[in-house]
Amino acid sequence: MGIRKFKPTSPGTRFRSGSDFSEITTDRPYKPLLMPIKKSGGRNNSGRITVWQRGGGHKRAYRIIDFKRNKLNIPCTVETIEYDPNRTARIALLKYADGERRYILAPQGISVGDSLVAGPGSEIKPGNALPVKDVPLGTIIHNIELRPGQGGKLARSAGTYAQLVAKDEKLCQIKLSSSEVRFVPSGCMATIGQVGNVDYENISVGKAGRNRWHGKRPHVRGVAMNPVDHPLGGGEGKSSGGRPPVSPWSLPEGRKTRKNKKTDRLIVRRRKK
Repeated sequence: MGIRKFKPTSPGTRFRSGSDFSEITTDRPYKPLLMPIKKSGGRNNSGRITVWQRGGGHKRAYRIIDFKRNKLNIPCTVETIEYDPNRTARIALLKYADGERRYILAPQGISVGDSLVAGPGSEIKPGNALPVKDVPLGTIIHNIELRPGQGGKLARSAGTYAQLVAKDEKLCQIKLSSSEVRFVPSGCMATIGQVGNVDYENISVGKAGRNRWHGKRPHVRGVAMNPVDHPLGGGEGKSSGGRPPVSPWSLPEGRKTRKNKKTDRLIVRRRKK
């Protein structure tokens, strides 16, 4: 798991870097756990663009990931560690004692042949999953549920993790890598360890075309547009806008938009003060 640098044979590869894929053990995914993906191009069911700067990109197949880890107290073995084009983390194929196979997010430190298990009372080691109430204080965890049985929602991308800082009978307090501290019900499942592929944040894209492979289209600044296209557009010469930054529909940017009173009480300390 390291960073590979490219010889500067062109302007696009001069500053480009990528993963060396040294932890990957196979280039063939497990077919029964694949699903087709239909590209939306950022459009909703009416055909209108609701998410800008999306479209194109390489064709992919979706890998069905077991975020719930609800196959309890059945030991399994890590068969392969694979690349997943749909996420920054690596995925691991588990083979259970009853013959079933499932994909999970590959934690840092696991390798082919390791034995894992999910359920209350499991050993505290990377890859094992258990309710948050059974995890010792200070333990590094990932793939954390927000409601029991819902499936992991928090700390799922490459290199992310959370830390259990306090627990009670009903609620446990976790600190996320964004410095946000929040409560989760004590019955929620969490996986021990940090998500793998930690070096992902050090990868340099190197050229615009590599973002196009990911389905990301160019993002044009409002001040570079005409007045008919954006409130910040127009002006003689290179105008800087002349007003606070706004969206194309004149809504202020940078203003908080969170409106979820039901879960406000569960957030102890916000990500931004």
